This record gives sequence, structure tokens and C-alpha cells, in this order.
Amino acid sequence: MSGKIFTIMPKVLIYITAKIIWHQTLKTMFTPEGYFNITPKIKSISFPKRGYFQVALEDGRIIIMPVSAFPSLKKVPVKERQNYYFIGGGVSWDSCPEVIHIEQILGNFQNYAHEKTA
Repeated sequence: MSGKIFTIMPKVLIYITAKIIWHQTLKTMFTPEGYFNITPKIKSISFPKRGYFQVALEDGRIIIMPVSAFPSLKKVPVKERQNYYFIGGGVSWDSCPEVIHIEQILGNFQNYAHEKTA
């Protein structure tokens, strides 16, 4: 019985197969690369070189910035800088009055805001 279906509607099956192949081709052609739909999250912080700090993100990116870009962090004693803690999607220290959030590190508040504004 299945043989009759193939002989009766071969054009329909060819059309359906071609449409599936075309859809899969388009899907791979327009798949965004890089970190297009990734929500960045801080994994760890280190201070590899005097005057700089390094932020490792959970997605594998590493960002190195000057400490001078964050005056509140600059006031944290060097010995205490390794004793950071995560709070509200950001990072802070006991002697730091500020929380440094991911949008401050990446510089795009609209895309990476820890709290969406209306």
C-alpha cells in the first residue's frame, strides 16, 4: 500500500523534502555567531598585574581593565582585593561601598542591565 502513495504523490514528496532541506540550509546560514544570545555572568576576578584587574565570565571570555576605571575598587586595599563576593549579579568587597555590575564592565547598559528599566 505504501508503494501506491509514492506513485500517486511523488511531486508532493519531492516538494516537502526540498522544503525541509531549504529550511535547514537557511537555519545554518543565519545562525548568529559569537556571544549573540549569551547573558554574561561573572565567574571570577583576579589581579594579574599591578593597576589592572581581570574578570572571567562563565561563557569563557576574559576582560582585563585598569583599576583606575573603578574609583571605588581603587580604594580597596590590595590585600583585600582577593576577598570579593558576588551580590545581585555583581561583585563587591567588604570595604567597598559599591557593587560592580556586568554592564559597568562590558559597557552596554541596555543589553546587560542586571535590572531591566521600563
